[in-house]
Formats: sequence, C-alpha cells, structure tokens
Amino acid sequence: MLELPNSKSLEVNPGHDRLRELTLERMPRVTVTEFDNLNYQAEVTSRLSKSTFFVADHEIHQNRISRSEADEWARRQDEHIASQEMLLIEGRVGPDPSFSTPSRLMIEAGQANIAGMQSQLFFPPAPGGSPQFTVIYTPSLPAPGKPDDRLIIVDLENWVTRVLGSDYFGESKMGSLRMWGKLAHDLGGLALHAGLKTFPPESTRSGDEESMLIIGLSGTGKTTTTFRQQAGSLPVQDDFVALMPGGVIHTTENGCFAKTFGLDPNDEPTIYGGTTRPDAWLENVSVTPDGKVDFFDTNYTANGRSTFPLANIRHRDPRDVPRARYLLMLNRSDHIIPGVARLRRDQIPAYFMLGETKGTSAGGAAEEGKSLRVPGTNPFFFDDDALQGNRLLELLATMPDLEAFVLNTGRVGGEGEGSKKLRIQDSSAIVQGIVEGTISWETDSDFGYDVATSVPGVDDLELLQPARLYASQAREREYEEMVARLSKERSAYLAGYTMLDPAVASGL
Repeated sequence: MLELPNSKSLEVNPGHDRLRELTLERMPRVTVTEFDNLNYQAEVTSRLSKSTFFVADHEIHQNRISRSEADEWARRQDEHIASQEMLLIEGRVGPDPSFSTPSRLMIEAGQANIAGMQSQLFFPPAPGGSPQFTVIYTPSLPAPGKPDDRLIIVDLENWVTRVLGSDYFGESKMGSLRMWGKLAHDLGGLALHAGLKTFPPESTRSGDEESMLIIGLSGTGKTTTTFRQQAGSLPVQDDFVALMPGGVIHTTENGCFAKTFGLDPNDEPTIYGGTTRPDAWLENVSVTPDGKVDFFDTNYTANGRSTFPLANIRHRDPRDVPRARYLLMLNRSDHIIPGVARLRRDQIPAYFMLGETKGTSAGGAAEEGKSLRVPGTNPFFFDDDALQGNRLLELLATMPDLEAFVLNTGRVGGEGEGSKKLRIQDSSAIVQGIVEGTISWETDSDFGYDVATSVPGVDDLELLQPARLYASQAREREYEEMVARLSKERSAYLAGYTMLDPAVASGL
C-alpha cells in the first residue's frame, strides 16, 4: 500500500456540508443554482486522453512514461503537496464482499467539489480495510512539457494514479475505475463501460429477474437507456461493471455521473430528479449568475455533468444482480445502422470489437462528431484492445443464453434532409420489445444480422430497415456503396489486431 505524501494538513472523509462549505469559500467559478446545488465551471471540459500515460519501461499499446520519469513527477507532486491543505476521501469500488476494492482519493482542499463528487460514487469504506487503489490529485500543479501542461500517470503495478493540472472530475472517477478494470481482467473477467438495469420476473419471458448490460461511449445514450423505465425496469449502474465467467456481474459505484446536455424531465425523469436535488454536484452546466440552469446551452461545452447518490433515485440494489441476459451495444450512427439489429452468436465478439459510433463532446474536440471505432466502447482499457475481444469470446462460451443487439441511438439516412432521428421513445420501445419478446425479425441480406419487421411502439419501418428509407428516396446506389465500404473497412480494422483470436473476426 502506498504511503500518502505529507501535507500541510489532511482532512479525512469530510461530509457533504463541509465539502460544500469549502467549495463556496475557496473555489472561483462556482454558482449556487436554482436547485440549491453547486455548479463548478472547470477549465478542463473532458478527459485528457493525450495527457494520460501508463508507467512502463517497455513498449505498450498506450501512451507510455518510464518508471524513472514517473517517479520524478511523483516527487514533484509530493513536494507540492507538502505545502498544501489536502482532503482524503476513502471508500470502496463495488459493494459485493467477494469483489469490493478499498480505494481512496487525496486531493487539494481548494478543489473540494471533486472530493464531493467522488464521495457520492464510492461505497462506504469497510472497517479495517487497507486501500488498494490510490488517486492523488493536484489540480493547481501543472506539468510543463506534457500535452496541455497536464499529466495523468497510471501506475498499475502499484495501483496508483496521479493527476496533475486538471480540474475535471472525470479524471478522479476514472482513476479508480481504470485500475479496477485491470484487476477484473486479472481475475478472469472483463470490465465493461456499461450501464446495467434489471427487469422484474413479471415482465420477462423467462419469468425470472433479468439483467441487461448497455455499453456505449460517453454521450451516446448509455445512461439515458439505462435509466429510462420499461416494463418495470430499475437502473443498477450507469457507467462501469465487470462481466465474469458464467455471466456473473459485479457493480462499481454508489452513485451516478450523468451527462446533463438536453436533460428534460419528460424524457429523462430519473436523471433530472437526481440532478436537481440540493445534494447533487454539477460541473460545466450552463448557469446564469442568479442561478438559472439551462441544460440546453452549449456555449461553454455540451459536456455538462452531474453526480448524485443512487439513494436519491429509485434503483435496484447493486448487490447480487442476476447474471447477464442481454447485451446492448449502442451505436450513435447517422447512416445505414438500423434502429436495432439482433446479432448471431458468432457476430457478438466482432461487433463488440468494432465499437462503432459517432464521437461526442465527452471525448473532447478530437472525437466530437467523428465516426469512431473504440473496441468495447471502452476507451479506458489498459492493454492491447485485442485482449478485450479475446476475453469476451471466452466469456461467451460460459453464457449460452446471452442475447446481444446493436442499438442505434442516432439517425438513419444521413444528416441532411430526408434523414430520420431515432428518438428516446423509439429506443425505449425497442428495449421493452427485446425483453418481452414482442419484436418480429427477419435476416438482413447485407450484414447477416436480424432486423426488425415490427416493434410495438415504433411505427416507422424505415427506422428499423434503413434500406427502405434509401429506396424510398431513390438512394439505392448510395446504400449499396455504404454497405460495401463498411464491410471492407470493418474487415480491415479487425485484421489490424495481430493478437486477436481469428474466431472474433470470423463473425463479420
């Protein structure tokens, strides 16, 4: 266990009221909102992938920093901390006794909002537990010479993440979860960037409570799909879980980190309710000086966020959840991806590895609006992404009943006139149809997966079968060219992973 650096003072596990007091006293760019919670306008508006380096003295598949250089930056950070007033937040990643990992965050008292947000995501510490994961966070200490003069050092050998120069909460959250993902893989599982919801026995075909995993890049509808209620469903987690052999699921967080852009009480009542309580923390949300909140204003960023405890919303206890029954892969597309596609068993690892979607503001300007392929839609994996596909292939062999789907949360038919938007209501109807077994299917002749011929609650067949939309607009040639291009690109993309099991790519 890492010995924490000496500091001018160290306040251990301050409560919400104390953290709110510190935030108001010491932090500029903080506004009390109309909901009596606090919004902080951070200088950093998204995660800093180019500033994130993994400690290694050999070539790896991520940005690399040598052990000696990492130690030098750690020395500089420790020297800085010696003159700082610091906060220590202790807790656990995950509630299950068999897979609950003691964790802690040490951060400058001048950035108390991050401590408050993290305290809502940790489960309470267990008596006598020794911390396994440590995040040391100094927003006021820059890292000259590194991208944006900021630095995130991930030391998986010692289970330590150090953050220098960033005031964005996401680096604290991912500090622990990234290390937890490595631990899950070491134990034979796979960490998924996924929401998790369950359906009660009375609404399922099996007559048993069932779990649904929803994977997707941040901003593509993962949290919305997870928290939107269908057939009596309840949310369990909004961001990270581990899938283990036999379909066992381990959860991670005691709260939610929700994207607030476009937040509407009618479309997303659960997230709206959690976000508008006095004890929620807001970050980079548009708030006027007198406290008026505008969830639709993107002048500063579209990547506004909130955290709130699970206890503040209706949810399913995150312990002892049912084994995985459904896997949804979100693809915020804008061309020929259907509203929903049911995958053959052999297609699941391939589409998981493709991780296709359109980037959002959560990934920064380098990703926003661009077509992306992120294996497992998990940009936080610690090694060669081929290992994700290989591990999922192994896990699928232990889960014969798992069904997987691609769910388009974007558009069909392009971005121009004549295209059609898949609304939250459409996606919600599809999710309900999957669980209740009320969707009719037929095989798509171009890609081999099943497309829907009818979904209760979705009246527009062109959303379900994009070929019909293109044909109705005399764009058949465009559709055929897109099919050919996608097929070629997908095969070439998977062929680029030399460590990938050939059985993964064979599903295309």
